[in-house]
Amino acid sequence: MTYTEAERVDWRALWASGDLARFCFISLGILLHATNETMVATVMPAMVGDLSGVELVGWSLAVYEIGAITAGAAAGRMVSYVPLRTNMMAAALLYAAGALICAMAPSMPVFLAGRVVEGLGGGALVSLAFVSVERLFPRKIWPQLFGVMSAIWGVAAFSGPLIGALLSQYFSWRWAFGVFVFGGLAMAIACYAVLRSPEATTRKAAGTALPPFPFAALACLASSVLLIALAGVDIEMLRSSLFLLAGLAGLALFFLLDARKPRSRLFPTRPFDPRSAVGSGMIMVFAFSIATCSFALYGPLILTTLHDIPLLTTGYIIAAESIAWSILSILVANAPPRSERAIIIGGASMIAAGIAGFAYAVPLGSVPLILFCAVLQGGGFGIAWPFVTRVIVATADPAESTVASSGVPTMQRIGYAVGAAMTGIIANAVGFSEGLSAETSAGVASWIFLTFLPLGLIGCLAAVKLTRDSRALPA
Repeated sequence: MTYTEAERVDWRALWASGDLARFCFISLGILLHATNETMVATVMPAMVGDLSGVELVGWSLAVYEIGAITAGAAAGRMVSYVPLRTNMMAAALLYAAGALICAMAPSMPVFLAGRVVEGLGGGALVSLAFVSVERLFPRKIWPQLFGVMSAIWGVAAFSGPLIGALLSQYFSWRWAFGVFVFGGLAMAIACYAVLRSPEATTRKAAGTALPPFPFAALACLASSVLLIALAGVDIEMLRSSLFLLAGLAGLALFFLLDARKPRSRLFPTRPFDPRSAVGSGMIMVFAFSIATCSFALYGPLILTTLHDIPLLTTGYIIAAESIAWSILSILVANAPPRSERAIIIGGASMIAAGIAGFAYAVPLGSVPLILFCAVLQGGGFGIAWPFVTRVIVATADPAESTVASSGVPTMQRIGYAVGAAMTGIIANAVGFSEGLSAETSAGVASWIFLTFLPLGLIGCLAAVKLTRDSRALPA
């Protein structure tokens, strides 16, 4: 596949056409989801102090991702049953309901139940934004739209830690979730008012036989992630190993079930085949998503407990990662095609270097060094993700373009869920099962990063393999 300079889209023309403004509205779902997802890290110390349950910290992300995975995987299929606008309205209302449960939770189990509901709504909103690219916009502007999507994610993720830190410090962590109740309701109302085009108000499969819904595969997927998360609670070698192995076997079964149901497939054909650009790209997405959960999940908790770093400072650090993601996404969105190979490999290398740097900087407690690692990791995602996404969608079978577009965020969610569950296992195994203290935090600080370095290497190797596919990138 080759690209010419004529195929590059001017940002002014994109705005003048109305496509950019319409797309920014659609991406408000990403705003809600990403802000909430990154906010949780900075409210965690206050929430644990109120509800207790430090051993369940990993669950706060894992169960959220279980909901997001299930809804995100289903969203690409649901447009075959009900219109895109209806899907987005339902997802926004579900998200608001979950945020309300979290804000009023009297205990950690109730809070985790709210996170599942919230994840269902947020995961669907993100996946539907990806589906909207394929369904509502011309193919030639996909790279620009994916770049804007990454930028919106970065801006939203920037606001999340600050909202969480400020509201927790001056009001209550509960208000940090309360603001998203109103955000979800506003999104639902706006969807009804704005999305009026035929593509948004009709079923994709209108007038044809509907494909079967993948209930079995989604149930298997949710169960497998739950089993992995259970392995991190009450660490005991035999019990935890059995849960972990059962969960990993369940993931393998999920992909097997998905492959055997071509009419209800959630991922493109052979999603982990390293011989194809789609397979290499999905491996890269999966590996890096698992490997980069640790700091967002446990970083603020460790830094405040071990080094007495203020909560607002940890919020700024996480926000800096998001700023780097956003700015670099915009800077490379119109990069010449001949530079895409270097951009993807460079971004992968930056992500891996950030993981390694955290393993040294977090135990040391050096704020400048931690900040540098956060910027390095966020910037790596920012420059690589738009092009990796474009390659996956563009090189997939045309009949699977919708599945490929929704499959990218779904794979990312699976990686986050598995990463959160595995990080919880490691954190509890090396200290947090005994409670939250400076001593237990010191034991956790290095291992939750060092353990994932091999996956960082796998992500880099997948990036190299991706760029060698002659169909994926121009010579």
